[in-house]
Amino acid sequence: MECITNLKKLGKFNDAELAELEKVADVYPFYANEYYLSLIDWNDPNDPIRQIVVPHPKELEKWGRLDPSDEHKYTIMQGLEHKYNTTALLLVSDKCAGICRYCFRKRVFMRSRECLQDLSAAMDYISAHTEITNVLLTGGDPLILPTERLEEIIGKLRQIDHVRIIRIGTRMPVYYPYRITKDARLLKMLEKYTTPRSKIYMMTHFVHPRELTDIAVEACHLIQKTGVRMTNQFPLLKGINDNPDVLANLLQELSFCGVIPYYIFQCRPASGNKAYTVPLETGYDIIELAKSKVSGLAKRARFVMSHSTGKIEFIGKAGDLVFMKYHRAANDADSGKFLVLRSNPDACWFDDYQEITADYPANMPYRSYGPE
Repeated sequence: MECITNLKKLGKFNDAELAELEKVADVYPFYANEYYLSLIDWNDPNDPIRQIVVPHPKELEKWGRLDPSDEHKYTIMQGLEHKYNTTALLLVSDKCAGICRYCFRKRVFMRSRECLQDLSAAMDYISAHTEITNVLLTGGDPLILPTERLEEIIGKLRQIDHVRIIRIGTRMPVYYPYRITKDARLLKMLEKYTTPRSKIYMMTHFVHPRELTDIAVEACHLIQKTGVRMTNQFPLLKGINDNPDVLANLLQELSFCGVIPYYIFQCRPASGNKAYTVPLETGYDIIELAKSKVSGLAKRARFVMSHSTGKIEFIGKAGDLVFMKYHRAANDADSGKFLVLRSNPDACWFDDYQEITADYPANMPYRSYGPE
């Protein structure tokens, strides 16, 4: 995989354009590869693939925070988070095959040292916490690691009896599917460690139907043949997939490929993300219209926010009311809690709403997501 970090190498911009984009890349790094860049229609300045991976001056608009879901609050040790009772998260890599411009964890590529350093200590913690049945490998992208290193991590997790599910959060089938199609050892390793009672799930991130190329679909098919279960989660993004027809096409094509639509995320209020963010109530309408165009198998995705206090699902709206619930809360007692909020068509995050009921977690933080 040939990685490209120099915008000039693309040969697509005049000097003035290049100077503007380099100002953005100096803040939020640019990283891509030839395969993914080949999907761009350079004659279309609004090409969705281009918007996903190529910097744009709009990213410099002041808004949001580098850690919008307060992951630091749930960090046990470097590279290990434990927010939900049954799930631990391991940041096993600080690199990806491409950097999405709307990334909610862009701080990992900018300045932080958050990647897992002490694998033994992490395994000791997970072993000691028998409530942990799920471990999510993320980053960065776990599949950027050599197969040998990935097998070391997965092999150690498989020695912990109460860890029944290993999840791999990856955009590699999208950004560089050849990582999968050309590595027979990776596929054998996945087959070895996904068992009848303890599965590996691969949580991938197709955000636009044009990413479902023949080679990407082949990569997914090869993964599925190992016995690994595949799901897809992605954010709703302004100018990329916020058209009901585009979104319906994505959900439908994923279902045809057997990649289960799992979550549609509200774009997190990370620094630089304002231009990619669709207001919540508009997003709900777009998603429901898209779902009306597809079968039940294609409409299983839930519309959620990964808020500091938990995963909040947008349930519906009626008149001047909006309804949400805690799909999963950091405090287990709040999971399933139903929330009634006053409509705010400009709201882009949970904290933008005014409560109607007093039935909230006592420690609910309300925070403005204006300029830092």
